Amino acid sequence: MNLESIRNNTVQMILQFSIPSIIAMVLTSLITIVDGFFIGNYVGKEGLAAVNLGLPILYVYLGVGLMLSVGGIAIAGMALGAGDIKKSNNVFNQTVMSTIIVSVILSILVLAFFRPIMGALNMDVQVASCFEKYYCIMIMAYPIMIVNSTFGMFVRGEGKPQLFMLINILTVVSNIFLDYLFIRWFNFGIEGVATASFISLLIGLICMVVFFLKKSSVYKFRRFKFSKSVLRDTVLNGSSEFIGQMSMSISMFAYNWVIMRTVGVPGVAAFTIVGYVAYLFGMVIIGFGQGASPLISFSYGAEEIELSKTIRKLTNLFVFLSGAAVMIILSVVSDWFSNVFVSSESVAILIRSGLGIFMFSFLFSGINTITTFYFTSIGKAKESALISSSRGLVVLLICIFTLPSLFGMTGVWLVAPVTEAFTIIITFVLIRQNEKCPAE
Repeated sequence: MNLESIRNNTVQMILQFSIPSIIAMVLTSLITIVDGFFIGNYVGKEGLAAVNLGLPILYVYLGVGLMLSVGGIAIAGMALGAGDIKKSNNVFNQTVMSTIIVSVILSILVLAFFRPIMGALNMDVQVASCFEKYYCIMIMAYPIMIVNSTFGMFVRGEGKPQLFMLINILTVVSNIFLDYLFIRWFNFGIEGVATASFISLLIGLICMVVFFLKKSSVYKFRRFKFSKSVLRDTVLNGSSEFIGQMSMSISMFAYNWVIMRTVGVPGVAAFTIVGYVAYLFGMVIIGFGQGASPLISFSYGAEEIELSKTIRKLTNLFVFLSGAAVMIILSVVSDWFSNVFVSSESVAILIRSGLGIFMFSFLFSGINTITTFYFTSIGKAKESALISSSRGLVVLLICIFTLPSLFGMTGVWLVAPVTEAFTIIITFVLIRQNEKCPAE
């Protein structure tokens, strides 16, 4: 990574780092979407509902993984920008080991409390059966997923985002092939979908381990000295991402609780399918954030503060335009999309009505997300956490428990755009304060 190149070719560098990250994240999201296609068409709406009811478990894993990986790469990136390669490499090894240990402990805890979790979700017999079959396997797959995500952050930090993209292509192609094999030919049902995800993630893990063993130039597997201060700073820097994902876990549970009592299983199935669009767009935004983060932290570490701000502003412009483009596309394909995942007219009607409202959140969510990445990348965890907690918990939960009670299922679709619109006000206030007092 070269400071002069970033300064003279800022747009090109953002795109050079972001586009492979976006492709990688979109491909990662396609695993979930392809799984949804096979579940909806070969298992039914009960399978879709079961997967969605368990998403709070996934968000807990993502919260831990993003906290450690984003927090770790921020410290490593600033150290690399300051020329301290030894510290940067030490942070890499400590971050990877911390991710492995924490994710394994988390899986043990989830398995221990699996039955109480199922009881709290109050599922009917069919949904409960699908839930158990799917998540007993995915609990073993999720640690691999977040270790892969951590490796991916450091692959990009080393200046090789295209490599991570290629590994993700292999992972997605493997998942699609295995889904088709296990579901269409072997009739394994929802367990086949989970097994396909597990095997494809394992393939990606092997590829990245080989890279760091043989091909990496900066980050290498080495014995390292554990640093409490690095762990503390990693957790603090990544706290906004953790808060964001944990908030998603809590809010998803609240969403499902409200929808089950408002519409029932068809409503949860419709919300799951619309959620695929939000998930896909969210991966585009995270791709931009992960692409821009190493550039921001490197520039900030080299005391090029104005350059780091420029990177943030340009990235925000890109995500806003992306949100507008997605809205236009959804307006054109909404009828087709509503019938792709499940053959239920009641669910399709809910999807068509929901997309027209829900998609307005895309105009604001990108800017909110990129700004949290920016504050994390420059070591301002408090500001980042404030945005994440607002859009992922405080404002969101207020909207979840008020709007559906006032407007029914329409209120459910209104939650996301109203939350993001309120949060963007907070985002702009924090940006303005940072512009006035950048050194604080």
